[in-house]
Amino acid sequence: MANLAIHSILEKMTGKDKDYRYMATSDLLNELSKEGFKADADLEFKISNTIIRQLDDAAGDVSGLAVKCLAPLVKKVSEARVSEMMNKLCDKLLNGKDQHRDIASIALKTIVPELTTTAVAQRVIVSLSLQLIKGLTSAGMSTEIKCECLDILCDVFHKFGNLMATDHEFLIGALLSQLSSNQASIRKKSISCIASIAPSLSDDLLALVTGEVVRLLKNKSLKPEMSRTNIQMIGALSRAVGYRFGPHLGDTVPVLINYCTSASENDEELREYGLQVFYMSMYSADSSFSNNGYLSPLFESANEYTDDEDISWKVRRAAAKCSAAIIVSRPEMLSKLYGEVGAFSVLKELVVVLPDCLADHIGSLVSGIQKALSDKSSTSNLKIEALIFTRLVMASHSPSVFHPYIKALSSPVLSAVGERYYKVTAEALRVCGELVRVVRPDFKAYGFDYKPYVHPIYNAILTRLANQDQDQEVKECAISCMGLVISTFGDNLRAELPSCLPVLVDRMGNEITRLTAVKAFAVIAASLLKVDLSCVLEHVIAELTTFLRKYYLKIKCILIWFAPPVKANRALRQATLGTLNSLIVAYGDRICSSAYEVIIVELSTLISDSDLHMTALALELCCTLMADRKSSPNVGSTVRNKVLPQALTLVRSSLLQGQTLLVLPRTLDLVLVHSANTSFEALLESLLSSAKPSPQTGGLAKQALYSIAQCLAVLCLAAGDQKCASTVNMLTNILEDDISTNSAKQHLALLCLGEIGRMKDLSSHAHIENIVIESFQSPFEEIKSAASYALGNIAVGNLSKYLPFILDQIDNQQKKQYLLLHSLKEVIARQSVVKAGQAEFQDTSVEKILKLLFNHCESEEEGVRNVVAECLGKIALIEPTKLVPALKVRTTSPTAFTRATVVIAVKYSIVERPEKIDEIIYPEISSFLMLIKDHDRHVRRAAVLALSTAAHNKPNLIKGLLPELLPLLYDQTIVKGENEFCSSSLVGSVGDEELVGHLSRDSLSPQLEHSQLDLAGLEQARSFFRELKEKELGLGDKQELIRTVDLGPFKHTVDDGLELRKAAFECVDTLLDSCLDQMNPSSFIVPYLRSGLDDHYDVKMPCHLILSKLADKCPAAVFAVMDSLVDPLQKTINFKPKPDAVKQEVDRNEDMIRSALRAIASLNRISGGGCSLKFKSLMNEITKSPIISEKYNSICNE
Repeated sequence: MANLAIHSILEKMTGKDKDYRYMATSDLLNELSKEGFKADADLEFKISNTIIRQLDDAAGDVSGLAVKCLAPLVKKVSEARVSEMMNKLCDKLLNGKDQHRDIASIALKTIVPELTTTAVAQRVIVSLSLQLIKGLTSAGMSTEIKCECLDILCDVFHKFGNLMATDHEFLIGALLSQLSSNQASIRKKSISCIASIAPSLSDDLLALVTGEVVRLLKNKSLKPEMSRTNIQMIGALSRAVGYRFGPHLGDTVPVLINYCTSASENDEELREYGLQVFYMSMYSADSSFSNNGYLSPLFESANEYTDDEDISWKVRRAAAKCSAAIIVSRPEMLSKLYGEVGAFSVLKELVVVLPDCLADHIGSLVSGIQKALSDKSSTSNLKIEALIFTRLVMASHSPSVFHPYIKALSSPVLSAVGERYYKVTAEALRVCGELVRVVRPDFKAYGFDYKPYVHPIYNAILTRLANQDQDQEVKECAISCMGLVISTFGDNLRAELPSCLPVLVDRMGNEITRLTAVKAFAVIAASLLKVDLSCVLEHVIAELTTFLRKYYLKIKCILIWFAPPVKANRALRQATLGTLNSLIVAYGDRICSSAYEVIIVELSTLISDSDLHMTALALELCCTLMADRKSSPNVGSTVRNKVLPQALTLVRSSLLQGQTLLVLPRTLDLVLVHSANTSFEALLESLLSSAKPSPQTGGLAKQALYSIAQCLAVLCLAAGDQKCASTVNMLTNILEDDISTNSAKQHLALLCLGEIGRMKDLSSHAHIENIVIESFQSPFEEIKSAASYALGNIAVGNLSKYLPFILDQIDNQQKKQYLLLHSLKEVIARQSVVKAGQAEFQDTSVEKILKLLFNHCESEEEGVRNVVAECLGKIALIEPTKLVPALKVRTTSPTAFTRATVVIAVKYSIVERPEKIDEIIYPEISSFLMLIKDHDRHVRRAAVLALSTAAHNKPNLIKGLLPELLPLLYDQTIVKGENEFCSSSLVGSVGDEELVGHLSRDSLSPQLEHSQLDLAGLEQARSFFRELKEKELGLGDKQELIRTVDLGPFKHTVDDGLELRKAAFECVDTLLDSCLDQMNPSSFIVPYLRSGLDDHYDVKMPCHLILSKLADKCPAAVFAVMDSLVDPLQKTINFKPKPDAVKQEVDRNEDMIRSALRAIASLNRISGGGCSLKFKSLMNEITKSPIISEKYNSICNE
């Protein structure tokens, strides 16, 4: 029946009606795509002939469908039939009509990738290649035909080059001849074709090809365009064969250097090609390349041009990348390169990468710096490079290293300050800033006599500071440098200060230099010398106060003309707050209190949750003003009237956090102490009132309640024991009123008791712990959570009394265990970060705590296990010698939950700050991280999370284990489906009796006897049989991660491995930041990252980020496999949600597209990214799509 249907379709394909032909061809494509399609020899012949004829159909859509039919057809017909079709298509291409040539070429390109079996390929490909070569070399063939032949040959060689070894010499000879073609397109495609076959060439043939290209390049009569072609050919060969090209560099490099150095000024393209070849060759070169003196000329191309020569930017870019490649691939040659080249840019990179590495060579470097700065023949670029290097080397080395050479260094640097070219001057001033620190690094140390250098440095900088007619960069550098000079040498410049400081004040009045001048005064104010600022202090304070306003008036003194208000920028206000703070700390006794009041009025307008950093600075300044002993009562009154209302508004904000949250309670504390008319009761009432829900915004956020509680606790402690006790009584009364209501008042009362109890012992309040624990009965989760928090913090205030109570409750109150464990976590977490009190904690029932926690490791509730893990991790910070061995023992527990919990506990014990656990866990951490091999996915995910935390916080702990861990980590990124894991279904189908029978056989289980297999041991037997079956099928210890759940009318796919894969990719992302030197990106990109780019949404996002990082940090590795990364990225940016998708799905897809486009933008920045045809096609697709193009451009402009 199927064959009859095919015959009917074939008849319709020859009809006159175009629509019938289209429909019939579509039907044939569907039939050919079916798995069970088979045809006899006669039908094969008819189908192949019909499709070949259909390629010539006048209707383009019909011939297009016919091409699509070829892909499944070649897999379903005999070798002879495939060969016959290929011959016919070749004949169409080489001898057919012009209008049929393109479709024949497309058809051949469609068939070649579908030849999957070696036997078919070997028979067909050799014949096809010889015909195409004949068409390529025959006289009279058009350029278009030759280009099509080369395109097809490129595909053939790329996939089947190794199958044509006997014909390699003939093929190479034919292709090399095309490098001399007059047509640029033929030469370009011939280069790609030779590069495609190069990896499969023997060493002798590779040498032959290279030798022929070098021979052509040595021909001095060679045309420039031919020279460029052959240089590109060398680059393509180097990129294609990699390390195999190393032995040929001795022949190719001298020729290329000659072309780069002797090319005419107008032939920048040739130089660029030559340098690009050097760049690609550096990674395939052996040591002889660097030992033969080939490196020096590579830098010269970078030094022959200035920034003004726009035509040479490509050459300079290529030379710079070549220099970077030398530094990366030949670090051992850097010292030799310095002697040969004198490239300050190389030394600059060295200092950045290896600080303090040149301490033993400063003497030899100083002479080079002197020559570069003093020689009249030195270019501006050379001076700038020398100055940048001098600044970096001074900043990265100990000052004492330079003291013997200060005289030799200071003279040329100070001379450079007077240079006419503004870039040289600006860089020289920056060097002067470092010179000041080097000359006098410590005010108390007198080992080096700095005084002879004070006035020369001061005079050189003052000259630039006083000059108004110069570039802004020079002005700013002069101001910053003068601030450093005054703060460092102020005690030796007392006579000069009255003339110098007014100049700095004047620069504060200039809008362009205002910010820099404000920062300079901050540096001066912070100096330990207490420089005398009496001549300008009042003026500076007044000027700074005006900068705190959002708008301030610009005054012209000559005609008393007021300009329009000028908006103060954010950076200026931030710098002003910091500078005022420093000035008041240092010179508060010389500033009148009325100035304080004005400052407070101005800073009060800056207190807002719209800019928390600014708010923190304003509150810190307010605290400094109130704490100053010269503060008058009016200052406290001004704070109460201006700052307090703003603070009470701020405390209600859900955004309040960080430094602002730390400073705000201290501000309220000082308001209570220094404001005579502000009582504790009034402040307390204000805080409690601020927690009430407002008609406009409703109830407060949880974070706002925490903020209010912290402020209230600080006030209680500042008010004294009596008022604190009355406040605690008031709060407990609120809790006793009615626990069934979900009021913000109760929530706040619990948080306040917790904050007060953390800072003060509340044991004098009888049964307070019972009052708090009663709130565990509340029907509202937020009340129960707050009660848990409060109980834990109250226990912190008196461990000896309340900790045993919590432990006893955990043992006896099963329903409250989760909340009680959270209370215990609060106790342990506070003790792990506060050193004072740890001794008391260690003397309490640590053993009982550990026993209790370990008992709960096996809890069925994930939330309980997580809290237990965090508690164990925090205890490990306090008692590492006891906890680390106890955790290690449990890594072999038969219970998966226990193994996962102890690994997560280790994760919590690895914190950023140095701890005594570090040296104890270092030799043991492999025991925990190697659980990444565990058969349980929860344990593997826990190990991945622990590895990620270690990589982020303390990478040195795991660097030595990465060679073994990385392959295991990469394995967690792979999607594992039902076809991989089927052992559970196998075992589930085995009956108990059959199971016992299997296990009683000595050949399978000698360690288990039939008599032992009673009902109690049946589950063990079942588990044992599963393991045997898995081994028998080669399944290992893995479990099913993707499963289908039958829900009746429909089926649902559950991906249990999603969270594990996501965690694994996020771990790789962290490792790229901290342990890149231990990783081989090439082994990860394909297949692991490639797989992740085509995975679930939650996995794709971190994969896009990883790809962007790799493109920036390891461009060569990414570039090598760029073609394989294009398809998943293209699929992602073209994905469209279903028409009935909800808004959340649409927004998520938009985020995904933008994430993919960021990765594509990173790939586009890779050098030579345009060489990938697939990527170039993707970029063209993005450019042609208005919607995607707009998104891509906005991302590039971010």
